[in-house]
Amino acid sequence: MSEEASENKHISRTTCVVPGTLYLVATPIGNLADITQRATEVLAQVDIIAAEDTRHSQRLLSCLGIKSKLVAYHEHNEDRMTGRLLDELAAGKSVALISDAGTPLISDPGYRLVTQGHDQAVSIVPVPGVCAAIAALSAAGLATDAFAFEGFPPAKQGARLHFLEPLALQPRTMIFYISCHRIIETLKDMCTVFGEKRRATFARELTKTFETIKRATLSDLVAWVESDDNQRKGEIVLVVEGKAAEAADGTQLDHYLSVLLAELPVKQAVKLTVKLTGENKNDIYKRALELKDS
Repeated sequence: MSEEASENKHISRTTCVVPGTLYLVATPIGNLADITQRATEVLAQVDIIAAEDTRHSQRLLSCLGIKSKLVAYHEHNEDRMTGRLLDELAAGKSVALISDAGTPLISDPGYRLVTQGHDQAVSIVPVPGVCAAIAALSAAGLATDAFAFEGFPPAKQGARLHFLEPLALQPRTMIFYISCHRIIETLKDMCTVFGEKRRATFARELTKTFETIKRATLSDLVAWVESDDNQRKGEIVLVVEGKAAEAADGTQLDHYLSVLLAELPVKQAVKLTVKLTGENKNDIYKRALELKDS
């Protein structure tokens, strides 16, 4: 048995923080029980915890009985604090980066620190856990084989429409974080750009007491949210299905095949037509033989 295999067979349940390491620690988005054992151990052992909102994070740390040094790291002091934290890491201190809730860097500060950390050969260690985007996607009932995280749409309608328009033909499932104050306006804009019948899953207050998950068409979600004030409160994740591929009509399919069959063997013509149309390979092959025989 290799040394690596031996280590994997006897995985330690005890975390030992390594000096000079930057830990990216996921924290609960609502339910405190979602904190992992490893996250708790890392936060208790590091020299410094960099938090987006120290007042918010202090409540979490107090509940966990953690007394590690807490400093603020947010969009307004990111320039200054990035250098300071990198200096601490270079001096052998261990640092944990946390956001207000969920996985750091997902629509939260930290990109600059991690990027420059890599540039300076700092060891970067993720401590995975809850992520609202992935939690919503897992419960959405929409395709999960390919998806895109699109973050927060702009606050103003003109900019928001400009933001959404290039996504209208996106075939992947899309995940958005949406302010509760703009949820109705955003849903209406999505109806305009994506179409009223596009399906979406509305996920609100995930893991919290009033968690709500509802899948419907965009137009039905508009009516539902407008009719219930409670759905305009709290943290909202919206998962929207991608644009369905449109089937090629028979005339277009025959045109592709006829052009390709004039220059290529059947198998190659079929292969290229599948790529162009997304149609079933067996159906295209059958039609190619019919055209070739005729």
